[in-house]
Amino acid sequence: MVPHQVDLPRFGAVTYADDDVIEFPWGLPGFADHRRFLVLALEEQAPYLWLQSLDDPKVALPIVDPWQVFADYKPTLPYYARVALDLENPADFVVYCVVVCTSGAEELTMNLLAPVIINLKQRRARQVMLEGTSYAVRQPIPRTAAPKEALRS
Repeated sequence: MVPHQVDLPRFGAVTYADDDVIEFPWGLPGFADHRRFLVLALEEQAPYLWLQSLDDPKVALPIVDPWQVFADYKPTLPYYARVALDLENPADFVVYCVVVCTSGAEELTMNLLAPVIINLKQRRARQVMLEGTSYAVRQPIPRTAAPKEALRS
């Protein structure tokens, strides 16, 4: 397997393998043409990760494991998502939520209503709108879980 390298404005040169790429066959809301992504972890920004587009190096979305912030999060994935992503075994997929940072990182919010689901075996993903729930699109992240410095770059 030949490694690839991409120069990213936010992260510099990043080397990755083909099996690091996550395909979003349906794109992402607001980024329909972006289909290939990497999940980047920066030690100094833990527990936050970055969903980095390979189709446009300028597009990188902060994401986080929602249970790192909200231990009682209990999403029920819709049937269409379970089928589309072939989600049978919970060990085969991960759930992330997109984080939105206001200017100056004064407030961080998390989209609990539409988590990003990644099938780890097939390397396919989809942002899924939950049904019949009161989860918010912009749920404020408690300050104890959201150091301002975490998402600045």
